[in-house]
Amino acid sequence: MDGDANEPGRRVYLQDVAMRDGLQAEATFVATDDKVAFVDALSRTGLAKIEVTSFTSPKAIPMLADADEVMRRIARVPGVEYTVLVPNVRGVERALAAPPDEFNLVMSCSETHNLANLRMGRAASVAQLLQVVRLSADAQVPVNVSLSCSFGCPMEGDVQAAEVLGFAATFIDAGARGVTLCDTTGMAYPSQVAALCTAFRTRFPQAMLTLHVHNTRGMGLANALAALHAGVDRFDASLGGLGGCPYAPGATGNVCTEDLAHMLALEGFGTGVDLPALLACARRLGALVGHELPGQVVKAGRRLDLHPVPASVAQARARAAEAP
Repeated sequence: MDGDANEPGRRVYLQDVAMRDGLQAEATFVATDDKVAFVDALSRTGLAKIEVTSFTSPKAIPMLADADEVMRRIARVPGVEYTVLVPNVRGVERALAAPPDEFNLVMSCSETHNLANLRMGRAASVAQLLQVVRLSADAQVPVNVSLSCSFGCPMEGDVQAAEVLGFAATFIDAGARGVTLCDTTGMAYPSQVAALCTAFRTRFPQAMLTLHVHNTRGMGLANALAALHAGVDRFDASLGGLGGCPYAPGATGNVCTEDLAHMLALEGFGTGVDLPALLACARRLGALVGHELPGQVVKAGRRLDLHPVPASVAQARARAAEAP
């Protein structure tokens, strides 16, 4: 752990994934115009990175079938990085028509989860993604690799840290600039998160490390705080807590972006995020997807968003003042 890991004001980078990771779990199609407008609104909140969409087969994820048009139409704000998920070389070729700032690749550290989610074994995924890394280098687009089930698999149980770090080494050695450790189904707990993040940063000090946590068992913010104390400075989060995993029954979405931003501000970390603007986006998101979202700060307000004093209190004070 770095000596300044908890230094007040240390910069932390928030990366919102609601428009990709969140929307792909929704049943009702969100219109392209609405997606573009929403990404544009998020771009004005001070987020470091926005995962805009996925260049997966439209048959596999119909919600994101308009990836090409969305990427062409968004208004890119300087200082915001726009990333997209690409599953294979074909996805990269499509995405290059409106190049993103980063390609995000995904595979699972669990063989069973990888077979269920990607319909191939881990060895096949590694081979396919290494092709993408090479093509991305030729296109001069940086690559991040998201390692699903880094903290446990809902079908296999614990995943060994050595396996996770081994996959990370494969992609970092091939030229990936960063790796995301994903708690895909909310199985992580704080001491486990701290240990794996510390091990990663010790072994790969130059790599860009992101933590991607879900709130399935109510430990999302606690796990993020543990990672912060281990020196992690990049976090995926989903506006409103939108999302989930089809292979983890009952799973909620990622840790909520606005809830995480609120906690970080209270703890003295600098994010560059305009929290009122982010909360305004979160209030719009429920209407966009047609259901209530689990985010808490939108419902309760920020810690010092005070409530009016009830009239009964004023009356009680007046009576107390009149009492002998």
